[in-house]
Amino acid sequence: MSATRTTPGPAPAAKGAVTTPLSRMTALARAEVTLLGRTKGALVAALFAPLVLPVSTSQTAKGMDLAEVGLDTGTLVLPAAVGFSLLFAVYSVLVGTFVVRREELVLKRLRTGELRDVEILAGSALPAVLTGLVQCLLLAVGCSVLLDLPAPPALHLAVVGLLLGLVMCVALAATTASFTRTGESAQVTPMPLMLVSMMASGMFFPLELLPDRVASVCELLPLTPVVTLVRGGWTGDLSAYEALGAVATAVVWIVIAVFAVRQRFRWEPRR
Repeated sequence: MSATRTTPGPAPAAKGAVTTPLSRMTALARAEVTLLGRTKGALVAALFAPLVLPVSTSQTAKGMDLAEVGLDTGTLVLPAAVGFSLLFAVYSVLVGTFVVRREELVLKRLRTGELRDVEILAGSALPAVLTGLVQCLLLAVGCSVLLDLPAPPALHLAVVGLLLGLVMCVALAATTASFTRTGESAQVTPMPLMLVSMMASGMFFPLELLPDRVASVCELLPLTPVVTLVRGGWTGDLSAYEALGAVATAVVWIVIAVFAVRQRFRWEPRR
């Protein structure tokens, strides 16, 4: 007799009970927390990589003339730390989550119940989003204390950048999952965006140190507006025009990613 492996899912509602989108997504999120705790590799990468990589950024900053562009080690490292958290704790984790749940037929089964498509994706993403949010807040406090950063003069810019980054990473993760075939390949397909973002979105070095034409191209990358807004929140030197441009770029990426998900996301295993 063969054993059948069961995958945790949201608890069924009691007969006659009225459910809301929030309650349904919360139930799915609780089940997702259980599953996330079983994937030790993803958990370690999500929790520890964003804490280690800012140290590398701080070491790199020692060889730069940051004062020339109005920055210091703190205003370079803190936005980079937020970017690392979004990439590792949210984007990378969710690509694997969406692909594995699809291949295990979890997404297909969820669609037969009360959950709507957007609720399935949002509920599945909620644990990673909360992890990324808490991690960003802790990194911001840690960087402020260890690197002697003053209180941000334009905190609202940093908050807007962080929220846009969380939404964008969820949408980009679902987009990447749509053309990722297996759970094993989900460890590879996020790498291009992650590497490009780390090297060219102002995380390891500010775009102001790059040639103007190169910097103009890098400004159009998905994570660049997030880093720009978070950094502007702490430096206070981001003009209204630059802030609106960064917000517009982030929104465009979110719209593109959502459109791609609506058109291409797969709910059943790829054949």
